[in-house]
Amino acid sequence: MYEIDNVLRDYAWGSTTAIAALLGRPESGGPEAELWIGAHPDSPSVAHVPEDGSTVTLDALIAGDPEHFLGADSVARFGPRLPFLAKILAAAQPLSLQVHPSLEQAKAGFARENAQGLAADAPNRNYRDDNHKPEMILALTPFEALCGFRPAGQAREILQQVAAAFDAVEGERPALISSLLADLEDSNEGAGLRKAFERLISGGTSVAEDTALVVAALLSGAPLAPYDAELSTAISLNEKYPGDPGVLISLLLNRISLEPGEAVYLPAGNVHAYLHGLGVEVMASSDNVLRGGLTPKHIDVPELLRTIDFHPVAVPMLEPERTVMDQELFSPPFEEFQLQRIELTPDAGPVPLAQSGAAVVIVVAGNVYLDSPKGDLQLSRGGSAFLAAAEAPVNVHPVAGSTEPALAFAVTTGLREGLARA
Repeated sequence: MYEIDNVLRDYAWGSTTAIAALLGRPESGGPEAELWIGAHPDSPSVAHVPEDGSTVTLDALIAGDPEHFLGADSVARFGPRLPFLAKILAAAQPLSLQVHPSLEQAKAGFARENAQGLAADAPNRNYRDDNHKPEMILALTPFEALCGFRPAGQAREILQQVAAAFDAVEGERPALISSLLADLEDSNEGAGLRKAFERLISGGTSVAEDTALVVAALLSGAPLAPYDAELSTAISLNEKYPGDPGVLISLLLNRISLEPGEAVYLPAGNVHAYLHGLGVEVMASSDNVLRGGLTPKHIDVPELLRTIDFHPVAVPMLEPERTVMDQELFSPPFEEFQLQRIELTPDAGPVPLAQSGAAVVIVVAGNVYLDSPKGDLQLSRGGSAFLAAAEAPVNVHPVAGSTEPALAFAVTTGLREGLARA
């Protein structure tokens, strides 16, 4: 077992307090958006080698003996790299409206941009690696997000409420609203949503001007009910990104509010944006993001339209399974990862770690003790560890003499061999 130090990313949308408060450490003084826990080459965790006290990046450690660290099944399925990346994510402001490619799209796009000679860090690059990025988020606080297209009929009802706002203030309704309503009348819901999305993302200054008129009408005192959450979100997004196409695109998407302990998963093609909150995010180990608004960064509209799944979806909530010790196991329909939530009272017995291949563990409350046939490790709040596949089986205990409960999260692959379930 290796205790690890993790890289904190300081994106501008990050909270200045949430991650520090969760992990019980001093604030940095700037935004703290994501704590990366894994071996992604952009920001790999650093492992402490117990034998000699040296340190090594986690990707380099794994490369020294992939089958020992990852397990033969994982190497055969995903290659000699850790297939998942875990994060603590803290959004104080909305993230960009975005979508992730399928594995086939990522491989083709990465090869294409390499052949074009684009630098790895070029601002107009779409594909940073050759992997897909399915993901999930487990809320640690109330968590707000946009997630996938709502049914076209619901989107029309919201836009009709927007149209009614102009009637209430006796203002002239922008032609854009009538055009969007007509788009959404298409008998093929996916086609109608695509037409509306494409109209907004490609509309340029005319969309920006009409968005300003829409927000002004909504702020004039016109009734927002029964779509208060959706229309209030559009108003708040416009405060941060005035005239951005994502402001009105948000009305086409499911607006969700997660309570602590609830989770959603996001497959390839799902347009989404995290708005506010603290959570544990897990994904396939990739940094491929195609943006569709709410950002000053590069937006490649043709590639974006090729990547998005325009079919309306129900919110993809992820219900946990129960392990044999009544711990929660979140298993999305992706092979790369699953997340275990481990809660221990001071007098609890050992909890078997759900492990298939390598695993990472992070403690967010109290203290835990990890033991396996090959070693042991104690972690306090804020501490984290990398567990080689060869360490299994691992048990998680409360530390003897503890007086407070402990809470930890563990991530391993979604391959099913050897996992103990209720």
